[in-house]
Amino acid sequence: MPATRPGEWVDPDSGLGMGLDEVAPGTFNMSIPTDRYTCPEYAARERSAIWMRTWQIAGREEDLPKPGDWKRYQILDQSFLIVRGKDEQLRGFVNACRHRGNALCTTETGNAKRGFLCQYHLWSYDLDGRLKGLLRENLAGPIDKDENSLLPVSVDTFAGFIFLNPDPDAVPLREYLGDEVVSLLEPYNIDQFTPVMDVTEELDCNWKVVMDAFEEGYHINGIHPQLLQVLHINPKTARYRFFENHSVAMAPFEVVGASAQDQVAGMLALPETFPGTVAVIPRFQELIAPYQDADGNVDFPDGVTARLLLQQATREVLTGMGLDVSGLTDSQMVDNQGWVLFPNYFMTVRAGECHVIMSVPHPDGDPNRCIWHVASYMFLPEEFRDAVRAEPIVVDTPGSHKYFEALQQDYEQMPRQQKGLRNDRLDHMSLVKEEVVIAHFHSVVDRYMADAVNR
Repeated sequence: MPATRPGEWVDPDSGLGMGLDEVAPGTFNMSIPTDRYTCPEYAARERSAIWMRTWQIAGREEDLPKPGDWKRYQILDQSFLIVRGKDEQLRGFVNACRHRGNALCTTETGNAKRGFLCQYHLWSYDLDGRLKGLLRENLAGPIDKDENSLLPVSVDTFAGFIFLNPDPDAVPLREYLGDEVVSLLEPYNIDQFTPVMDVTEELDCNWKVVMDAFEEGYHINGIHPQLLQVLHINPKTARYRFFENHSVAMAPFEVVGASAQDQVAGMLALPETFPGTVAVIPRFQELIAPYQDADGNVDFPDGVTARLLLQQATREVLTGMGLDVSGLTDSQMVDNQGWVLFPNYFMTVRAGECHVIMSVPHPDGDPNRCIWHVASYMFLPEEFRDAVRAEPIVVDTPGSHKYFEALQQDYEQMPRQQKGLRNDRLDHMSLVKEEVVIAHFHSVVDRYMADAVNR
């Protein structure tokens, strides 16, 4: 075990994270104008200020395993292609033929072993984007193939995710994320996780309503009361770190003051919301057995808690399955850390498991609609991955897909908020201190919007 690990930032003695009491008044604007959720003109400005300038997750590396495999990424009215070349490298291009602008690919994914062929006038391109040939080339006149290759866009990978940035002057992905973010996330080995849920659906709310909903735990009492058995957002124990564009927050998986019996019962119910705990629960039950009487009542001696035993069980089980968790702290075995990667990526992650929420504006530009993409990933031994790998689901009929309990509750809540935000006299939202992550997120929105005006 290393002497210090990145995950130790949550320790108050580390000097790295902060509690709510350490967030000085005035650090962030706690009054958020509501027109940014409902105004078509504001949404149009976001297009150029945010969506055409930031790194966005466009898929997983495993989506494109073979040379020639490609997928389309659409953001608003912009369409891009990501393809794995013959050299195994991923590249991105504008999804438009350089001849007359015809879209090269109109489906979501496929394989182009011999490159891309425009169906309009049969111009063809190699997997590296170079113009390869054109119909009746001997009669076409002076066509410079280098000058008429596909327009490139920046593509890179981190933690198994494919990122794309439409900006031709984009800074490198690692620079955009920042060294600290990279070092904090790398020990989870998310690139080895397998998708066990992958759902995309249109929602009747602004994309930022989705982001806001997952950036605070203040709503748990009202929307997710079942989680109170195992998760208590306590300002004295929650910890935060804020970066230039991104943030991370952590609240311990425990209920302060609850009986040992209630703590154990809550943790045994974890698989209903956190599927990765299914494999851990049997070992957890073995560890609590010595402290149970014949009737199943639990009595822990000083120094033993349900949380500590769940940490031990998680580390043992994941290590036995082949996941290297040596770079993670005991807290990271069970405590979800909530990450916001600007602009539209939220992830709760702990050892062996993560849940991802992404939202983008609706392609029609209506600020009252968006598309959300929810996915869950787990670590599994390689021999089991194909059997449980989730196929992507695109929900065509609103309300027809049932999410796991907590996610279903959020799904039903967010459109209700959007209805309220559309009231003309409501000109701002007033955040409380526990919503400081939302305030930080909107400070980044404000900066990007202001930078666009000053460019």
